[in-house]
Amino acid sequence: MQPLITKIGMKKYFSSIQIFTFCALLVFVIACNGPVKKNLHQENEHPKLIKTIGDPKYGSVQCILEDKAGNLWFGTTENGLYKFDGKIFSRYLMDDGLNSNNISYMLEDKEGKIWIGTHVGLCIYNPSASIKKGDKLFTEIKIPLPKDQPINKNELYRNSHWVFNMMQAKNGKIWFATIDGVFIYDGKTFIPFNISKISGGFLSSNNNAERILEDNAGNIWFGGRGTEGVFCYDGKTITNFKLEALFQDGPKPKPNTWAWPQLQDKNGNIWFSNWGGVYRYNPSVSVNKDTKPFTSFTKKDGLRGGVTKIMEDKNGNLWLGGDAGSGLSRFDGKSFTQFTKKEGLLNNSIWSILEDKSGNIWVGTRETGLYLFDGKSFITYSEYKQ
Repeated sequence: MQPLITKIGMKKYFSSIQIFTFCALLVFVIACNGPVKKNLHQENEHPKLIKTIGDPKYGSVQCILEDKAGNLWFGTTENGLYKFDGKIFSRYLMDDGLNSNNISYMLEDKEGKIWIGTHVGLCIYNPSASIKKGDKLFTEIKIPLPKDQPINKNELYRNSHWVFNMMQAKNGKIWFATIDGVFIYDGKTFIPFNISKISGGFLSSNNNAERILEDNAGNIWFGGRGTEGVFCYDGKTITNFKLEALFQDGPKPKPNTWAWPQLQDKNGNIWFSNWGGVYRYNPSVSVNKDTKPFTSFTKKDGLRGGVTKIMEDKNGNLWLGGDAGSGLSRFDGKSFTQFTKKEGLLNNSIWSILEDKSGNIWVGTRETGLYLFDGKSFITYSEYKQ
């Protein structure tokens, strides 16, 4: 009887193994054929900046930032935010937590936080967020508006909270130029900065400040379309500097006396721009009848037109980009050198310029174009896919 019992036990044993194996295979097959959660970021990773939203003739690479870790960030109109780690581009859209796919400006503060200004407000990128854990990559920040904030009469921007520009001052406070006015963030709260009140009525509304710059002396400069000249805040009062008219191209040349503050160069000069050209301001020159602290540069001096962006490279050259066909120019302090299709720059409407830590020049254009200048020619880093 013993051998029979052993034989029956062995049959039961092997039957259990077979059942277990069958169940394991069944679970595996179901898992493989069942719904799989897609990783959107893997789908949006490419060796080039890929435009997929909107008409290919519109949109632009509006701003560029290199963070402390060496990543390059490209903010676009229509197509969201891109991060380039040196090998691939990862794109972030509203599905990833952005409050808008229209990026206007970016700032990395002293703590390493990346502030993202959009057409509808602010977001902060969280570099420690884990996609696998479901953490939020972006946190939306609301700027509290004053109770007496006037309603924007422009129907196009009535519900907009467009952030035009950001700047962190030497004291650590962050300044924001928005369609709702200028605000200062002290690390805890947003404080409205009433330009019209301080300037004695020079600025008719806060909306006219579209760019902010702090100079080496700690003065804060403001400028924007719809104003006359530029404005300097010394911590107590605002001084309005009048500018000569620079004429914009067209059948009926339009005079422009407003200007955007752009940068202070290595020699201490402050540069401003508008649709007619650029101004160079020398702070060491006192204003009187015999001296003019502002020197203008226009087409007659070698520029191709108006200027939207100015960047100074490590060698002290200024790179100037303009919209509406004004193209890209390099100024060595004496003359302007133009870059065109001959060098590989296929779009001549420039909105952003940056020199990375390796000395490469990145240029963002309309039609969501992105180019890298290697010292001799431009390499296209963007592509459109339907």
